[in-house]
Amino acid sequence: MDLAVALRAFIRTVERGSVTAAARDLGISQPAVTKHVRNLERHVGARLLERSSRVVRPTAHGQALYEGSHEALITIDAALEGVRRDMGAIEGHLRLHAPTCIGAKHVHGIVMAFQRQHPAVAVDLILENRDIDLIYENFDLALRYGRPSGQNLIIRHLGWIERILVAAPAYIARCGPVEDLDQLSQAGVIVGARLPAPRDLLSLRHSNGDTMEVPVNPVLRTNSAEVIASTLVSGHAAGPVQRLLVADELADGRLIRILPAYEVKPTEAFLAYPSVRFMRPVVRAFTDFAVPALRAIEGLDVRYEAETSVADVVSESYVAPQLAEPMTPSMR
Repeated sequence: MDLAVALRAFIRTVERGSVTAAARDLGISQPAVTKHVRNLERHVGARLLERSSRVVRPTAHGQALYEGSHEALITIDAALEGVRRDMGAIEGHLRLHAPTCIGAKHVHGIVMAFQRQHPAVAVDLILENRDIDLIYENFDLALRYGRPSGQNLIIRHLGWIERILVAAPAYIARCGPVEDLDQLSQAGVIVGARLPAPRDLLSLRHSNGDTMEVPVNPVLRTNSAEVIASTLVSGHAAGPVQRLLVADELADGRLIRILPAYEVKPTEAFLAYPSVRFMRPVVRAFTDFAVPALRAIEGLDVRYEAETSVADVVSESYVAPQLAEPMTPSMR
């Protein structure tokens, strides 16, 4: 029995609460994970997992083994990668999660630039507009909008995502200029799907610091950043947009800013990862590469970072999973 392989299968099963999910994460078959765990149970002479039709969870012995071996394996992985790094090689597998807008427009390019410097690094770049559990879903890093909460994470503050009001010259020629908040309320706008209906209120901040909620008339809702940008450029609607999504269009005149004294309430952006003490060299290398590149993006404002961020890096202890959420048999 390869003890390290068996421990990895066991640890991932505990973290995922599912043999099937652990097999998918490890890139092996479900029977192989089951075999590794059973071999490990025979090796230690104790039952390590409780299995039912709905949940897989560690026994008391299994929990003790998990807590004693999880960080040790991470340390071994980091040490091995550290030797390769000292030999001049950064290699390994990196799983990265980001929102679709900044992910497709900017993070994708940063990943490719990093890989050109380190061609032995393979990256899973997952772009979704949802919050994730980095440990449960096996991600090394996540770019998050809004301060992460509810997890034990290390976070690095990147800046503020600027959101501005824009329209295409074609829209203004067809519908007239938008020069005050009443005209904004009457204009046809495109908004993100998260703007709650039926209230349809847009939170704006004036350059003097005043904030207000303005009723708007959405003609189109979407969860796609690409659809928002395309709709705005076509002149079909006006509306709020992340500046980092349309910087080129603003620069060449395809879009112009309306009501420039106002901006949509910005959102903080963070880079989050589960552990700094046992950060693998490939994760550390990518973080060091990506943070300055992200902070240089036009539309990601770092001017107020020192005032608004408690700390650049916030360290919290890792809490071992005790019980996975109940699952149906099909999820296993």
